[in-house]
Formats: sequence, C-alpha cells, structure tokens
Amino acid sequence: MTTLLKEINSYKEVFKKKAPEEKQKLMTQATKELAELGVAQGLNIGDKVPDFKLPDATGKVVSITEELAKGPVILSFYRGGWCPYCNLELKAYQSEVDSIKDAGATLIAISPETPDASLSTIEKHDLKFIVLSDDRNKVAEQFDLVFKMPDYLIEIYKSSGLDVAGRNGNDDWELPKPATFVIDQTGKIVFAEVDSDYTNRVEPSKVIDIVKNI
Repeated sequence: MTTLLKEINSYKEVFKKKAPEEKQKLMTQATKELAELGVAQGLNIGDKVPDFKLPDATGKVVSITEELAKGPVILSFYRGGWCPYCNLELKAYQSEVDSIKDAGATLIAISPETPDASLSTIEKHDLKFIVLSDDRNKVAEQFDLVFKMPDYLIEIYKSSGLDVAGRNGNDDWELPKPATFVIDQTGKIVFAEVDSDYTNRVEPSKVIDIVKNI
C-alpha cells in the first residue's frame, strides 16, 4: 500500500538527485531558521477553533460553524498548488474522501491562494472536498500559522519559476506552516499537527482514526 510518507520520501530522493546542492542547502537552512525562531506554533489541542468564513473556488462562502453543525471537521492548511509536498498531501486526502465521509467528517483544505489558483489545483487533482481561499492568510493568522519568507528563499522560489506572489494575489511573501487540525462538533480542537518543516505531513489514515474515536 502506497502511503503519503512513501510518496514524500520518493519525491525527496528525486529532489536530492536533481536540485543544485546550493539550493538544497539554502532551503534546509530556511527550515532550520524557521524552527529556531519559534514563531507560528499553531493552536493547540483543547483550544476553541476561531469562527471564520472563507470563499471556495467558485466564490461560495463556507462557514466553519455551519460545517461543524454537520459533524467533525478535518482542517488542512497547505502552502499552495505550486508546492509538491502539498500536492502529494491533497492527492492522498482525495484517495480517502469516502473514508472521511463514512467517518461522518468534513474535510476542508485552506491556502492563501486566490480562488482562481485554487480552482486550478482542484481541477489538476480532481479534488472532491472543500478547498478555500484565505486572502492574505487572515484565517491562518488566527490559527497562529503565518510566517514571512526570508529574502534569500524568495529569490530561490522566483528563480525556480514559482509564482507564489501571483497565485496569492499579493506581494506579501507570507505563508502558513502546513498544519492539520481535527475539530469536534463543539468547536474544540482534538488533534493538532504543525511543523516548521514543510516536507513533514500527517498520514490521512491517522487523521481518520482520530475522527472515528471522537
């Protein structure tokens, strides 16, 4: 059985072989510095989820309160459709959509990308779950996930052809740390995983097991 972790490790091996050594060194340095800064630690288990509303790719506004009225919510913050690790995670969740529904939960993915950029991601992976656009990371800020990218990392991204600013519709160059939260129907966070290393992700199967045990 192919797991998200296996997919990520396979991608890492390819990246190590193909990417210039200096680029790899600087990207590793940025991850280390972010961890050492101690910023954007994220909300914790037991915290109340912020009340928010965000648009999906079609412009429809989705309310977390209304979704929680239906059952538990799995909330996944991702960096954007340009991020290969985010794409692997989104694809892994898509393969588990039926299991998530059977567990009585709703899956919501959130990124700072514009609705148009989100639509491209949805179409690319044929996603059948809710994908929301968080303009200027306003909701991600409420979850304490946002950090400013260092200048040298911005230059690496630009030189790699990653139009983060264009997909986000602004020049902030701010991103959320990838994060996964499971929220029960009372609005309480019962699982939280936030990592400074954007290559680390939670297996969807683990998240589904947590939902089943609520």
